[in-house]
Amino acid sequence: MTVRFESKILTRAQCIEAVRSGALPRPLVFTNGVFDILHRGHVSYLDEAAQLGASLVVAVNTDDSVRRLGKAPDRPLNGEQDRQAMLAALACVSAATVFEEDTPYELIEQLRPDVIVKGGDYDMATLKETALVQSWGGRAVAIPFRFQRSTTALVNAIRGTSGA
Repeated sequence: MTVRFESKILTRAQCIEAVRSGALPRPLVFTNGVFDILHRGHVSYLDEAAQLGASLVVAVNTDDSVRRLGKAPDRPLNGEQDRQAMLAALACVSAATVFEEDTPYELIEQLRPDVIVKGGDYDMATLKETALVQSWGGRAVAIPFRFQRSTTALVNAIRGTSGA
């Protein structure tokens, strides 16, 4: 038996086609991140993001791109397929895909979302993705953190170390 949420895990090409065909209705909301250990901060953020449109696409950094971000050498703890599955299982997520570049700029250009969303620690005005989405009339939104949670802090707590 196939688990229902697995149908929401899409390759990049499948995701682009789902947007172009209308299978993912507009307004389309896009966000991205590592989402290594899913926590309350993540799910609150994703649910708020989903409320900004009809469909929410979440793009996950590939394992290689996570390593390039300079996180701990053993990160991500969960592989990209598992991270996509956890996100796809959330009711607020319409589709989960991956991107291998350092930023999702090219994927955003291909999907042409109506809204891009980042966490409240981002200055949206400084992101080149903001200018891109605004070029076709879209908007960029920073969602404030409702719960101060961090995968790094969780990992450090498990290991008995300090730091964020």
